[in-house]
Amino acid sequence: MKQGFVKVAAVTPNLQVADVEYNTEKICEAIDKAYENRAKVVVFPELCITGYTCSDLFLQDILLEESKKALLKIAKYTRDKDMLIFVGMPLMQDGKLYNVAAALNKGDVLGFTTKTFLPNYGEFYEMRQFTPGPKEARWILFEGNKVPFGPQILFECTTMPNLVVSAEICEDVWAPMPPSIQAALEGATLIVNCSASDETIGKSSYRRELIKGQSARLLAGYIYANAGEGESTTDLVFGGHNIIAENGSILRESRRFVNRAIYSEIDINRLVGERRKNTTFQANDVPGLIRVPFYLEMEKTYLTRKFSKHPFVPYNEREKARRCEEILNIQAMGLKKRLAHTHAKTAVVGISGGLDSTLALIVTARAFDMLKKDKKQIIAVTMPCFGTTDRTYQNACKMSKQLGATLIEVPIAEAVNIHFRDIGHDPKDHSVTYENGQARERTQVLMDIANKDGGMVIGTGDLSELALGWATYNGDHMSMYGVNASIPKTLVRHLVQYAADTTVDKELKHVLYDVLDTPVSPELLPPKDGNIAQKTEDLVGPYELHDFYLYYLLRFGFEPSKIFRLAKYTFEDTYDDVTILKWLETFCKRFFAQQFKRSCLPDGPKVGSVALSPRGDWRMPSDACVAVWLKDLENISLSDI
Repeated sequence: MKQGFVKVAAVTPNLQVADVEYNTEKICEAIDKAYENRAKVVVFPELCITGYTCSDLFLQDILLEESKKALLKIAKYTRDKDMLIFVGMPLMQDGKLYNVAAALNKGDVLGFTTKTFLPNYGEFYEMRQFTPGPKEARWILFEGNKVPFGPQILFECTTMPNLVVSAEICEDVWAPMPPSIQAALEGATLIVNCSASDETIGKSSYRRELIKGQSARLLAGYIYANAGEGESTTDLVFGGHNIIAENGSILRESRRFVNRAIYSEIDINRLVGERRKNTTFQANDVPGLIRVPFYLEMEKTYLTRKFSKHPFVPYNEREKARRCEEILNIQAMGLKKRLAHTHAKTAVVGISGGLDSTLALIVTARAFDMLKKDKKQIIAVTMPCFGTTDRTYQNACKMSKQLGATLIEVPIAEAVNIHFRDIGHDPKDHSVTYENGQARERTQVLMDIANKDGGMVIGTGDLSELALGWATYNGDHMSMYGVNASIPKTLVRHLVQYAADTTVDKELKHVLYDVLDTPVSPELLPPKDGNIAQKTEDLVGPYELHDFYLYYLLRFGFEPSKIFRLAKYTFEDTYDDVTILKWLETFCKRFFAQQFKRSCLPDGPKVGSVALSPRGDWRMPSDACVAVWLKDLENISLSDI
């Protein structure tokens, strides 16, 4: 449970209809198994103590009495178990029968959540036996103890205040206004659903999307435990379709028609962070729901859920292609509007033969197609200097021609040397002045060509470079419109790959593949034996790590120690702990130190959920101190994370 992770389980036990003793035994066995798997919140199906399909047997006193005894037995069985457990059962109260989910913790019955919406259509006729739950929860006496009874009860963990659990039952989530909405608005971060949803053609897909969507709408975790084999097949079949979701993502899903338990870890702190940012997720000013405390021991949660090494890139190949096409269109549409609005005659792109300028040129060509403008008005400028290699130079020239742009070559070595002479810098001194002098000269050339030809300079810098400040201030940092400003380096690669895979131009395809195979470099230092001598990732670290850090720092506001934990878990087959920690420290230091470059960033289109525009997603003081973040990193070796 440290760092917000809570191990949860959705369990479909074996059962026999109306055989309460047998069902109780199987529920207790499942509790043992979940305990062995260190689950903290465990959810069982609707009416699982008796079986959902008892029909008019629910009107028999003996079944209801045995069900109550079974609940007490199960509760007692949990006395030494560090868990919050929800089990479904029928419960008589005030002469009426209710369909409830009983919450159990360390031997106690904490409360009964009632089912609000009773289906009475198609194959369902629950109102024949049950009464809809009350509109608001109240306190009742159960076996001499005062417990809450009703909808939307909030169960709050005393050791982890952000863990607030609320239950609903099956049909409740299918209704237009599920009870979980109000519960979430009053602080519930984890919704559990004790369900008995039968299987008909196509229903599993609808169910999956329903649970996925509800978790997204509520910015919550959602545990859905469904009835399975063992229920009566007189008219229906139940598949045990269990789902664990978090904010619109399915973390784990069971195979249908096999009774089993599924496990995953809900990141409660991530959900709270999302709600904190989302100003339209408005909590109630005057909370009115009943709150019940429960206790769980704080301990490390061992992770089993998957985290993508490249969170900006879709894992599924088909989805990746669709997403790449969408991103290129967003970039091109942004540029199209800017070109049209400024009445620009030309677009000027500095071409280096690297990934970023390649993507910028591809986007510019697409924007010109949208405008039905002659792509010869795209001025691709190659500016060879001290570090330019023949490989990147040739690739820059070839791709410019294949895309239909007008290629201009402006060698800048002489101009840079004159500049060094003017400012008294020794060209043999390959310091930052040596590097930045070239970058600023290139920007000056591009700006002046744009002025001369009535155009605008298209920025090539990407999101990863902006995060690290890996750009020369008022050099490649500056442009008139930055089409790559919200594209991280790992995604840039996939966009160029997509362009290479989908083009019918064989020569262009060959060039793009070679660009993808070229090391990332600013090419500001002289080559060694004709090859690139200055490799960016040797200097600032692997971009796949930095993009991973960037995603979790900005998207969810995670502390560095938690990011380190996730990176260690995700990249265990790629990097050792020392390497991960080293580059994470580098990332934190550079991210804070380089904000001044982002504070005066040119316009550019937002593409994904993470962006660094000072006018949009990220407003940060340029002189903010990194001390708190570095201190958190320093404590990593001293704490059990």
